Amino acid sequence: MLNSKDVRFAIIGAGNGGLSMAGYLALSGFIVNLYNRTQEKIETLMSDPVIELSGSVNGKGRLNLVTSKIEEAIKDTDIIMVTIPAIGHYSIAAAMAPYLEDGQIIVLNPGRTCGALEVYETIRKYGCMKDIVVAEAQTFIYACRATGPNSAHIFSVKNEVALSAIPAIFTRKVINLLSEAYPQFIPANDVMETSLNNFGAIFHPAPTLLNSGHIERGQTFEYYLEGITPSIGQMLERLDYERLKVARVLGVKAVSAIEWLRESYGANGDTIYEAIQNNPAYRGLTAPTALHNRYIYEDVPYSLVPIASIAQDIGIETPAIDTIIRLANIMTGRNFYEEGRTVEKLGLKGLDIGQIHQYAQTGIMEHRIVKEEGVVA
Repeated sequence: MLNSKDVRFAIIGAGNGGLSMAGYLALSGFIVNLYNRTQEKIETLMSDPVIELSGSVNGKGRLNLVTSKIEEAIKDTDIIMVTIPAIGHYSIAAAMAPYLEDGQIIVLNPGRTCGALEVYETIRKYGCMKDIVVAEAQTFIYACRATGPNSAHIFSVKNEVALSAIPAIFTRKVINLLSEAYPQFIPANDVMETSLNNFGAIFHPAPTLLNSGHIERGQTFEYYLEGITPSIGQMLERLDYERLKVARVLGVKAVSAIEWLRESYGANGDTIYEAIQNNPAYRGLTAPTALHNRYIYEDVPYSLVPIASIAQDIGIETPAIDTIIRLANIMTGRNFYEEGRTVEKLGLKGLDIGQIHQYAQTGIMEHRIVKEEGVVA
């Protein structure tokens, strides 16, 4: 039986999260491969595979392999930690599918909303019938930034992060294998729980859009502590209310954004605004320098759109969430409803609550087995 100390990791993506995670795991003594699609970004690391970390974690971690070839990165590894934005989950799942090996575990860090469902379905669509577990973390474990091609700064490490797997019976196994590296992971009931406790949906798109003037002028400011004012905090309260309503109707255990800030960071307050202002972990985290960033292009189509789409399918109105999506569409000239994860794309259209949870728990839709005569059961 594989011991948690002997786990071999593949890290997918050499951005802020990927560099931080790869550096930390290597520093902790694990064998770590790092993959990035664009070779130019990792050439420095390919010649000298050492990542230097600063902040909450200090030291240098030496990687086993740095490559732009996905088959090399995941070969003979146990856990594949995907750190790329959710916009790339479909394509990376398709790219990995031919090379996956029995017993491997894919963990999305994070899955945003319904990421694990999308990846699980995609690897099957592209012909992988191996014994694979797909898990998703509710959020990324670090607040971090890359500071160079081979260095990263970790501002803080969250106290706990919920995680669930498909099939859900393997959630405990995944957490046990990750425990030596990340004891912060705790089990969620299923991937609908991690998906609907996606706080990127609350904290990313609205403050970015509502601070767009400062961002487009190139004005440097602290994203959370200065960018989230009392009035913007009220908008976040409304978004969070609608998220919690969807979760409640679906029978999903969900915590409020205020509760999450307290549990993850020890930050207290009577409102979201107050809790954010009382969170020292957010100090020094500056705002994006352009509107074309993942807080819009990832979190609108892959966090807000699936929440809104699920809500509409089960008869719940989400006017605040819809407002932010429409505002993003207008300001970017994109249609994130068409681009994003919808119930149609996820295979959830028309499912009742029990069927949604069955799919989230097992990855199987028994009610959609097609009989030989073409009738859907």
